[in-house]
Amino acid sequence: MEVEEVIPSLLIEIMVRPRVGDFRYTSQEIEVMLEDIAYFKELGVRGFVVGVLTEQGSVDIDIMKRLVDRILPLEVCFHRAFDMTKDPVQALEDIIEIGGISRLLTSGHGKSVPESLGTLELLFKTAKRLQGDAVWGLTIMPGGGVNRNSITTIVQQLLPRGLREIHLSGGRWNNSAMQFKREGMGFGASVEREWAVWATSKKEVYRVREAADFAWDEYWDGISESESEEADPNPPSNA
Repeated sequence: MEVEEVIPSLLIEIMVRPRVGDFRYTSQEIEVMLEDIAYFKELGVRGFVVGVLTEQGSVDIDIMKRLVDRILPLEVCFHRAFDMTKDPVQALEDIIEIGGISRLLTSGHGKSVPESLGTLELLFKTAKRLQGDAVWGLTIMPGGGVNRNSITTIVQQLLPRGLREIHLSGGRWNNSAMQFKREGMGFGASVEREWAVWATSKKEVYRVREAADFAWDEYWDGISESESEEADPNPPSNA
């Protein structure tokens, strides 16, 4: 059964990452990634989320080209391995040079989007310089620390630079339903979250979307008002 038959209202992109840890993969791990892409490609997904780096902390152009070639004509998103690169501007240039990558997920090369707005502005500016007005160019999608408290500032600052998409988990920790919790056993999570369950909150996603839409409307209303004033700097008086 294909993905679109099960959830026709959602466009799904699969993250292909064979393990936790760094983003430098062995040849065997790359083969696993290629096989995973081939498998899920048959299930009707919209695209894939991938990212591979060199030992020196740059984008591995050769390996990425292999992955992109396997994914196309579906969409390709380079994930937050970007935020672990040595030089964000050079990494962005490499990603654009590879070709076929439609989206870049990044916190702005920092811990979170709100802390990295200056770098994100630079990335948007660099992408614009390299791509011009290309219709099918790379889209920069900020993600990391995006929530109802930060979204307004993010949209207001980055929308003029070309922001059109955002990424968030919209999640929160929920208390476990377990009444018996065996002491001294763990699942690899931090002690305080050992028995908690992480889940996306519909209410949180809605609040972020609502705030983003409001900031979007405010921005474009301001643009329309400015254009109207420039077109007619001396409107007739109602007196």
